[in-house]
Amino acid sequence: MPDTKVGVAATGKGDRSRPRAVLPALCLTQITSWGIVYYAFPVLNPAITADTGWSAGATTAAFSAALVVSAIAGIYAGRVLDHRGPRTVMTAGSTLGSLSLLVIAAAPNLPLFLAGWLLAGAAMAAIFYQPAFAALTRWWAPDHIRALTIVTLAGGLASTVFAPLTAILADHMSWRATYMVLAGILAVLTIPAHALALKAPWPPAPPSPPHVIGGHQGVVRSRAFWMLAATFTLSAFAMYAVVIGLVPLLLERGCTTTQAAWALGLGGAGQTLGRTLYATLARHLSLTARTVTLIALGALTTAALANVAGPYALLIAVSILAGVIRGNLTLLQATAVTDRWGTTHYGRLSGLLGAPAHAAAALAPFAGAVLAGPLGGYPALFALLATLSITAAVTALGARPHSKEGMTHPNRR
Repeated sequence: MPDTKVGVAATGKGDRSRPRAVLPALCLTQITSWGIVYYAFPVLNPAITADTGWSAGATTAAFSAALVVSAIAGIYAGRVLDHRGPRTVMTAGSTLGSLSLLVIAAAPNLPLFLAGWLLAGAAMAAIFYQPAFAALTRWWAPDHIRALTIVTLAGGLASTVFAPLTAILADHMSWRATYMVLAGILAVLTIPAHALALKAPWPPAPPSPPHVIGGHQGVVRSRAFWMLAATFTLSAFAMYAVVIGLVPLLLERGCTTTQAAWALGLGGAGQTLGRTLYATLARHLSLTARTVTLIALGALTTAALANVAGPYALLIAVSILAGVIRGNLTLLQATAVTDRWGTTHYGRLSGLLGAPAHAAAALAPFAGAVLAGPLGGYPALFALLATLSITAAVTALGARPHSKEGMTHPNRR
């Protein structure tokens, strides 16, 4: 069963006339899009519930519904990306995202608030990582790992920039006015950037590698594709439940709220560090080994958090290590299609592959909170999540494509 190292997959020679404006534009728009559409909500939600009387559960459910819509809409967006490129998709997404925030800001009741978030979910599918990854994979292949790393490093700064900015705005105006200002920032920074920087000709899709039989339909029907989808779904559920559950876990361990917040924040710094290490890791580990190793290490850090009660410095160290693993997993998923099946149908396949994982990530925070009580607390929940991650590592062994389905360089294992 063939395997390969990143950067040598059957991606073809790629289009060497890479438009210069694309990479800085996508760095700007990823920081802005994630920072405003995603990270502003947890900052503003306490003010929303206090002002409206809506329950935190109801407002959070609306936000989670947006993430589920994003997962579903991503399938269609990927199909359009393959044929037309990212300009139309991402420009329309920026416009819709700005309008959706205005709907959210003006919503007089919970149903309209939910409607605004459903629109935001459709926008997320068009402006978050998936379309940016599709653009860079087509324009930069076979050197796309460097470009993907740069953009994800920029995206990792979204909360650093916009969470404090959102808090400052909220200190001086209502949450509704804050969302209106953020909608304006999103429109000004991302609509022209997507419309102007992404207007370069979209390179024709390279032919499918000879080992891929039946085009994208053959790939989707393959055992490797379904095993990989199961792997990423289990891993995403565990990973996002851990992120949201870390603060209550540490509170149960006796940490203060400030200490728990620092542990979470330093874990985010570890995530950024992890993304800088991915290319080196990819050069030394084959595709299957890389996938299994990263997910298994994620399971080990989760198990450590479940069992280590202190001291605080050790908990911080484990949180940072868990962040490093999460950062690598982001790039592992971004390159999963290209490494196995080439770039021909990247948008469509990544949309299909990512849909269940994104849905799992959307449901994980709620499910984790619900399960923690019956399980007896967050340490027991983290033990369960570690088990799910181990299961994901095992299913990754079945995600190695056969020679007729998958990859070049059959001597790589």
